[in-house]
Amino acid sequence: MNQQDLPPKPSSPPRTGGLPKIPNGNGTSAPAPESVTWSQTPHEPALEKRANRRPAFWKALLVVVILAVAGSLVWLAVWLGSSPGTQAPKAAAPGVLQTAVTPPASPQPLPREGVAPAAYAVGDCFKDFDPQALTSTVVACDTPHSAQLVATLHYPQDTEYPGADPLKAKALEVCQAAKLSPAAKQFPLNYQRSYPSTTSWGSGDRRVDCYVAADGGNVINASVLP
Repeated sequence: MNQQDLPPKPSSPPRTGGLPKIPNGNGTSAPAPESVTWSQTPHEPALEKRANRRPAFWKALLVVVILAVAGSLVWLAVWLGSSPGTQAPKAAAPGVLQTAVTPPASPQPLPREGVAPAAYAVGDCFKDFDPQALTSTVVACDTPHSAQLVATLHYPQDTEYPGADPLKAKALEVCQAAKLSPAAKQFPLNYQRSYPSTTSWGSGDRRVDCYVAADGGNVINASVLP
């Protein structure tokens, strides 16, 4: 190709959109790229927004935890406040508690020998008392005696056998409910409890008894009940 076959040169170089030129490999110039990929990760506003949301998230979580704890405390307070009412039937002794003399006690005249425990009455005084004996001698309380029945509780006949330990605990409650007169301070006394066994319960025994007794024998000569 000769010089005449070449197209005429333009009077001015073509426009490249105002972009600077950088050299390429063959010595000529090429337009600079419109974007550059950096080796360092540019600042991302989205990451900053997520980072700024973290304190708010933890604050919200803390509020939820506080509300949950407060709700639990309120529920516990309500439960505790309602417990006495809801548990009263369980705590209350089934049956009838008697702590005062209901005349007449054991029939007159006294003394009476061979009285069975089922016939004992609150206020009865006993000579040579043995709580395990099948019968006892009931005497007038102004005569020497060793024990007196001061409280008793009768379970309903249709009640199932509670067990030895619950009956023992119930007998203690019966003794704690007993009301004694000032005369009780004149004698060295202690409580004795009597409650049904499995066998006697099966035979219809439903009573729990509390006695005051003297270790020294027939040294009591007055009623210790009001």
